[in-house]
Amino acid sequence: MVETELVRIGCRPLQGCKACSRCYENQNKECIIGSDSLNEFVQKMIEADGIILASPTYFADVTAEMKAFIDRCGMIGKANGDLFQCKVDATVISMRRAGAIHALDTINHFFLTSQMIIPVSSYWNVGLGSGLGGVEDDEEGFATMELLSHNMAWLLKKIHS
Repeated sequence: MVETELVRIGCRPLQGCKACSRCYENQNKECIIGSDSLNEFVQKMIEADGIILASPTYFADVTAEMKAFIDRCGMIGKANGDLFQCKVDATVISMRRAGAIHALDTINHFFLTSQMIIPVSSYWNVGLGSGLGGVEDDEEGFATMELLSHNMAWLLKKIHS
């Protein structure tokens, strides 16, 4: 059995990284910017064995909040000895028409440079739909996500057995 927790970052605006390098000076697994929820999210990532990051596609990329999340988590992770190394991680992207592959690459590049392990599916982890809940009609997208979740759970179990 795999336990999950849904954490929404889009509901809580995140400030972008200032590249101040204080995370390298402090090495306390936190960002010096304490006015938002990023440090709470980092702690959840530290405790997790696996992480799925998801974003809708906005102008052929992830949301501004997701980009701020990636930039700041990436800096904190590097500053603290590759903090997220060997965690199992997957990307899920929703799109209306196009641009999803670039958004998928944005998150996957964060995973790869952080030395995380990315499980695979039978196709890109993308759901196609228009409007709120529109991806629920994407049968192929749902099949892709189902296989991704199966493969991620299998990998997590193998790593921890």
